Amino acid sequence: MDVIRNWFQELYDSTGLNFSVFYDAYDWNRYVGGLKMTLFLSVTSILLSLVIGAAGALIQGGASKIARMAVNAFVVVFRNTPPLVQIFFFYFGLGTLMPSIEGGGMRVPLLNNTQWAVISLSLFAGAFNVEIFRSGIEAVPRTTVEAAEALGYTRIKAYIHIVLPLAIRVCLPALNNNLVNLLKTTTLAYAIAVPETLYAIKQIWSESQNVLEMMIVLLATYGILVGVLVWLMQRWERAMHIPGYGR
Repeated sequence: MDVIRNWFQELYDSTGLNFSVFYDAYDWNRYVGGLKMTLFLSVTSILLSLVIGAAGALIQGGASKIARMAVNAFVVVFRNTPPLVQIFFFYFGLGTLMPSIEGGGMRVPLLNNTQWAVISLSLFAGAFNVEIFRSGIEAVPRTTVEAAEALGYTRIKAYIHIVLPLAIRVCLPALNNNLVNLLKTTTLAYAIAVPETLYAIKQIWSESQNVLEMMIVLLATYGILVGVLVWLMQRWERAMHIPGYGR
């Protein structure tokens, strides 16, 4: 680490290129803190959106007309409104209606900005995942479901153990794209002061006046994060592939 730190310090001294996050401990800690928050937002929102998508697709195929209409309304609203507007609605709109609690001798909101960001991002991506899972479920042959029912599976068990695993194999490419978009959308949490990567880097360049260098670091950071996610999704897709199915 000392070699890297010294090299970037010499680069700054000789060329004026100020990549302060690589030689200044204070800037480095802020950058790492922002990166950790981005990873937290991404992982949490991805997992919750997958649960929302799977549950919504199950309800869409259910017998209750009211439940189907509710899921369809949810999908329409969250797919057709900007994610930034949704974040503002939850944080500034619903957030003002939530009760406050005592904390450190003062009243604090029941949900903080990070929690609202997770909720908003999860619902936004979950609305797309509902349709993605639904398309995968519709691709599963009806005879497969009937065979499961003939073996004594209940509708829920057949969905969890047979239909959903097959549907995921069909919809993984579309799911991959949606989750990549979700990772990139986490930057919108900056708008409600969630200290993620963009927020941290904005603070650094505001103080050090090194906008170009920090934008390069920011672009490289998200390029690496997206690349890792795509690599993981492709490995998952290959691991779940059944020869002759879903191709």
